[in-house]
Amino acid sequence: MNPILAAAAGLLLGGGAGYFLFMRVLTGKAESIVREAELRGESIKEKKILQAKEKFIALKEKQANQRKDLDRKLNEREERIKRTESNLQRTIDQNKNADRQLKKDQEKLDQRLNALEKKQKDLDADHKKAIDALEKLSGMTADDAKSAMVEQIKTEARGMAASQAQDIIDEAKERANAEAKKIVIQTIQRVATEHSVENSVSVFQIKNDDVKGRIIGREGRNIRALEAATGVEFIVDDTPEAIILSCFDPVRREIARLSLHQLVTDGRIHPARIEEVVAKVTKKIEEEIAETGKRTVIDLGIHNMKGELVRMVGRMKYRSSYGQNLLQHSREVANLCATMAAELGLDAKAAKRAGLLHDIGKVSDEESELPHALLGMKIAEKAGERADVLNAIGAHHDEIEMTSLLSPIIQVCDAISGARPGARREMVEAYIQRLRDLENLALEYPGVTKSYAIQAGRELRVMVESDQVSDDQADQLSFDISQRIMNEMTYPGQVKITVIRERRAVSIAR
Repeated sequence: MNPILAAAAGLLLGGGAGYFLFMRVLTGKAESIVREAELRGESIKEKKILQAKEKFIALKEKQANQRKDLDRKLNEREERIKRTESNLQRTIDQNKNADRQLKKDQEKLDQRLNALEKKQKDLDADHKKAIDALEKLSGMTADDAKSAMVEQIKTEARGMAASQAQDIIDEAKERANAEAKKIVIQTIQRVATEHSVENSVSVFQIKNDDVKGRIIGREGRNIRALEAATGVEFIVDDTPEAIILSCFDPVRREIARLSLHQLVTDGRIHPARIEEVVAKVTKKIEEEIAETGKRTVIDLGIHNMKGELVRMVGRMKYRSSYGQNLLQHSREVANLCATMAAELGLDAKAAKRAGLLHDIGKVSDEESELPHALLGMKIAEKAGERADVLNAIGAHHDEIEMTSLLSPIIQVCDAISGARPGARREMVEAYIQRLRDLENLALEYPGVTKSYAIQAGRELRVMVESDQVSDDQADQLSFDISQRIMNEMTYPGQVKITVIRERRAVSIAR
């Protein structure tokens, strides 16, 4: 039982004695509690002192470690600062040494520069003396020598430039014309045409000369009636078994020939009969012209062409140009144009149409001062032809600007047909004059002794003096002559210029 509870029970039961007992017990218990509290306080105090000491020791160690780290860092920074100061001092010393060396080098350079300036002055003096000596020896001043040298360099450069320019031009032509030549050759090979040459004079053959008197008639009335009805001049002369019909209009000449043939065959020749026969033959020719035009456009596959243009196409059969039948020429140009346009991926039908109509102005009934190309374009425009066809007709002789791709094709094919061997006549006088013009053009240049136009005017050989014309000048001369020919003359195809420079030494042993 708890002593306190026992003392309390004794107090209740025993009165005063119990009270003292209870107090004694309480006092003992209190002292025991106090001692126990003191013991516990001492224990706690000692524990706290130990903890405080441990914490103090830990903080002291931590402080010592931090101090060591700080000292170490300070030492490292101090070492770095010392090394930096040492490097800076070394750099300053090196710069001082470099400055001293630079000053020494500068002094040496100044000395060498002074020496070079002195040498330059000496060289200038020697150069001036040499120039004076050369001027005295050559009899020319320095400026004159410079001018001569510049002129010589210009001449050499001009010759080299001309040679290179010619090489470049030849190379460009070869490259640019390679495909064009291929197309043109293929076009020519694929097209074949008939050859027909007509003049402004027709010859009517008769069996005997007795017919001439009947054709002339009494006092010349029959021949006058024939000339009045046909518009053709009948030449009855001493030519055996022949009567010459002269007229620039081939249709009229054909009407006169057929009419005369019917009159001679029938035997009745008098003015009334002449007018009747000429009227019938004229009607027949007009029908034949229309039929020829229709047949031509059908053969070429051309559609929707106005009747007036078809009739004019038929009239081409009786017209010649430079000895070449106009209808055959136009058919040939049409086929060439269609082939070339097809090769180039263009409208072959439009090209064929323009090729057939390109010379339509030559057979016009209209009296006009316009060139035949422009007149043909005007006629085709009235007939409602397309704009590209009109431009091709009007521009094939460069009277107007080409605005369609068909135009250069028509021009090229027209030239191909005209330049074909046997296609056209060239007057002998014009041919000879062209050769003379070529030779005279070359003779105008200094140093040229002779010039010869050979190969029908397609090559010009120029002989020059070797002591007056150098090799480079010969190249330049060939180029200059070719440019003048292109700019000033009209010629078929191309003209090759060959400049020949040679030196001959001739001695005779006697």
